[in-house]
Amino acid sequence: MRILVANRGEIARRVFRTARRMGCETVAVFADPDRGAPFAREATLATRLGPAALDASYLSIEALLEAAARTGATAIHPGYGFLAESASFAEAVVAAGLVWIGPHARAIERMGSKIEARAVAEAARVPTIPGYDASQADADLAKAANRIGFPVLIKAAAGGGGKGIRIVRDAKAFASALAEARGEAERSFGDAKVLVERFVERARHVEVQVVGDRNGNVIDLGTRECSVQRRYQKLLEEAPAPNLPDATREGLRGSARELARAMAYDSTGTVEYVVDDETGDYYFLEMNTRLQVEHPVTEAITGLDLVELQIRVARGEALPLAQEDVRLRGHAFEVRINAEDAGRDFAPQTGRVTALRVPEGVRFESAVEVGSEITPHYDAMVAKLVVEGPDREVARARLERALDGLLVGGLVTNAGFQRWLVATPAVVAGRVTTRLLDEQVYAPDDRTPEAARLAAAAWRLVRAAEPARAADPWRALGDFRLTPHETSRPLPLADRNGALHMIESTDGDGSAGSWAFRLDASGDWLVVEAGGVEGRHPIDVDRAARRVVVGLAGESHAFRVLTRSEAWAPDESGAGHGDAEAVRSPFPAVVTETPVATGDRVATGDVVVVIEAMKMLHALTARGPGLVARVHVAVGESVEADRVLVSFEAPGEDAPRRQED
Repeated sequence: MRILVANRGEIARRVFRTARRMGCETVAVFADPDRGAPFAREATLATRLGPAALDASYLSIEALLEAAARTGATAIHPGYGFLAESASFAEAVVAAGLVWIGPHARAIERMGSKIEARAVAEAARVPTIPGYDASQADADLAKAANRIGFPVLIKAAAGGGGKGIRIVRDAKAFASALAEARGEAERSFGDAKVLVERFVERARHVEVQVVGDRNGNVIDLGTRECSVQRRYQKLLEEAPAPNLPDATREGLRGSARELARAMAYDSTGTVEYVVDDETGDYYFLEMNTRLQVEHPVTEAITGLDLVELQIRVARGEALPLAQEDVRLRGHAFEVRINAEDAGRDFAPQTGRVTALRVPEGVRFESAVEVGSEITPHYDAMVAKLVVEGPDREVARARLERALDGLLVGGLVTNAGFQRWLVATPAVVAGRVTTRLLDEQVYAPDDRTPEAARLAAAAWRLVRAAEPARAADPWRALGDFRLTPHETSRPLPLADRNGALHMIESTDGDGSAGSWAFRLDASGDWLVVEAGGVEGRHPIDVDRAARRVVVGLAGESHAFRVLTRSEAWAPDESGAGHGDAEAVRSPFPAVVTETPVATGDRVATGDVVVVIEAMKMLHALTARGPGLVARVHVAVGESVEADRVLVSFEAPGEDAPRRQED
């Protein structure tokens, strides 16, 4: 079997891994921005789909089938996202004489409509949340909302991903919310149909993994907790779902099997439920007829390979185990590592990965390696970090340590946010609902100055440890001087925003004040001793590029070590790195507003430029009071990452001279 994976990034690499182990050949398809990406190099064969635009590449059924014919593929695995839940794609694959590694098209079609899925669930006696979908007339929907009782949820009948959803808390707001939901559903899915259902205030999002074959066998592989979400997008998942009453857990698993049997389901799939955290009542939400992003946590607690089961079932084989053979052992967590800045309202990020350190003992499914570029063309997820343990608390503690040890240079990610998240009381206790991030807002402290201090220590220690230094008799003198006073050697570091940090040190071993630093034997960790307590931080030091990346509380802080001339001289845009208040673009974007002009005085937090990226507006503000020296861009102009947008008055001529390092 030669399997073409109609997807990209980490899921393509995941499917390739199992396919190779099973003796199958693999085919990667790539759009132009993905040429040379890790997944495109790891397949037996690779072929171009088209340009970056999705409708001309990863969403083009015609292009995918042409690629299959061109490479001699005999089967297609859709991964997840893109066309994974397209009945039309499944039908086209089968019509082309290829094996479709997924459920039959009718199952995809029925579960793709929330209205029909609800009807199937009711016929299978699966509990459904009180709701209404018998008419699309505005008046009928409004009457149904009053009958169900507020608050209610208006949901698009087609699609997912949080599009076309509105929570309505009283009758007066219903008409406008309905119009908004219909409009968003039409724009997103080409279908304005909606349904109205009861909104559960203390809701948990719990799902059950099912697998069926073409002989009528169906099993479930336990529950997963997926309640931690932002804008209906999952962020953290675990298996099994904690703190469920026994009756609820057994009811969820049993009803999931009944639903799958009712559809003669013949692949892997996930039945999703809303669980009332106060009563334990559960209601069918939807069924995803594909592999889920969070499937590794189920694999961790069952010891099964879900991709292998998909392939075997697609080849016509019977499931290799019955329900009584399923054993659930231990606990597992997964966090999604996204290219986004959680401290700036999760603004999407782009960039080139300059360093990547993954802690031992974890499962890290990644789309990237050192040198990979994250472009604005596709989704923000770049990796999944999965840990397991004999029980929930051990697994959670291991996840904390894994996030502390993860280092991603050159790219801003949400790893620091995830580190905060897994230590919140609700996650520690296993009592999360879908409202968690509404009730506990992430407000990170700016720890950049502390990270700069660590980065300076790492730079000096690595520099001092170089063999060339010991061979040089003059440099071997270190900080020795004939003058009676101690020397001060400030090290200028520029952070990712272009702000300057001057880090003082008086000791040749890198210590400063009450902190003492050393490298561990591998040179990959900075060991910090303060107040008799040692801590470890992952580091990456690139002497040639004058770059340091240091991990602190899950976040990777990247700095460039500047020379004196770089620190104070203007760059090509006319703004110097020494100007800590220069505002730079955090990612490629288009300028939409420039509310300040040369000579304007600004206060801390004043908006100085507004940019647009990935259909989101981002207001960039002054980090402190100052006088605008120059606005470097115009409205409508496209800017690259790190481009200076607004600069402020540079230091005067009497600024103190800085020693080169």
